[in-house]
Amino acid sequence: MKKKNYLFMLLCLAGLLKATSGNAQGLPNNKFGEICSENIKWVAFPAFPPEARLAILVGDPKKAGPYVVRVQVPAGVILKPHIHPENRIYTVISGVFYIGIGTKFDATKLKAYAPGSVVILPGNTPHFHWARSGTYVTQVTANSPLGISYIDPADDPRNKSKK
Repeated sequence: MKKKNYLFMLLCLAGLLKATSGNAQGLPNNKFGEICSENIKWVAFPAFPPEARLAILVGDPKKAGPYVVRVQVPAGVILKPHIHPENRIYTVISGVFYIGIGTKFDATKLKAYAPGSVVILPGNTPHFHWARSGTYVTQVTANSPLGISYIDPADDPRNKSKK
């Protein structure tokens, strides 16, 4: 099982490399820098549903070290149950962020977080999201490498593109 998880993590990182090569804008975290909101570069991320977008703000999520990314999910989009190996801090930037804990999608387990809310998600916690009431943007602060593994491999958009 560990070998399978390791292989899946390598595939996830390869997808991240592909999604961010040439598009990454992450500022180094050891010197002054800035990205104004109108200059944020949103890119598709193979591990997300095709409508969702990712923006790298600080650091390099595929290399060891701290990073900050933003995730934009349009109205109605669901991210099925998944885990991240890294501990994460979510800050809701806009919209309402609905997140539920568990290995099965269950709308009754969703909790709504308004802009300005902060959510701590320990690594390897199974969870799911739903842009239930409209588009939301969250900012994720964590230590790399970024990883995502779906509980049910059939829910992983990267597997759908292989069919």
